[in-house]
Amino acid sequence: MADRTALEDADIGEKADRAVVRDALGVGVAVGLSGFAFGVTSAGSGLTLPQTCALSLLVFTGASQFALVGALAAGGGPFTAAAGAFFLGVRNAFYGLRLSQLLALPRAVRPFAAQWVIDETAAVALAQPTRRAARLGFAVTGLSLYLLWNLTTLLGAMGAEAIGDTDAWGLDAAGPAVFLALLAPMLRTGTERAVAGLAVLLGLGLLPVLPAGVPVLLAALAAPAVLWADGRRRRGEQEDAR
Repeated sequence: MADRTALEDADIGEKADRAVVRDALGVGVAVGLSGFAFGVTSAGSGLTLPQTCALSLLVFTGASQFALVGALAAGGGPFTAAAGAFFLGVRNAFYGLRLSQLLALPRAVRPFAAQWVIDETAAVALAQPTRRAARLGFAVTGLSLYLLWNLTTLLGAMGAEAIGDTDAWGLDAAGPAVFLALLAPMLRTGTERAVAGLAVLLGLGLLPVLPAGVPVLLAALAAPAVLWADGRRRRGEQEDAR
């Protein structure tokens, strides 16, 4: 009886692992394809093939990369473009704080894992019910996305003229669309939905008037603002009850 129970538990575990791998690969492939758009955009902004590939290999955070080459393409200076990309990438530090607790990786592995701390890996890992599943989701998403993103960056930069207008392909929207699809099921309470809604309003509202990257950072203020308002509401209800 004990052996049968152990086999059933092992089978359930294998099915759960396969589901995590399947979802993680889906995210990696869907977002990795948008590397084509980055390669084309980077080549169009005047960066050389080695420079474009170095950005994907070393920076590896799509939004910051697009912000950098977009600012250069619009005529901005290199320091201004780099500053906007830096501010946009700061959010990954906050992901890292949460993931370090969730994954609890060995110290020797953490510097390498830090390269894969981005929107998609954070979303996949945080969506998992156990640490084992979170580690598996993080690793598979990070590896598949890193490999495919760099491959498609190379192909996009080499075939920029042949690919043409990436907006017509919709590749630039693949990453945000996948991230939103992962995030939406995690918004279970009214407070979480209020934080997400306010963050969207702040980010989109400030986008036309502030440099790239800054609206994303200011959108993070939605969390303390909503939590403060929720705390006041709860205290008021408790006082009324007394």
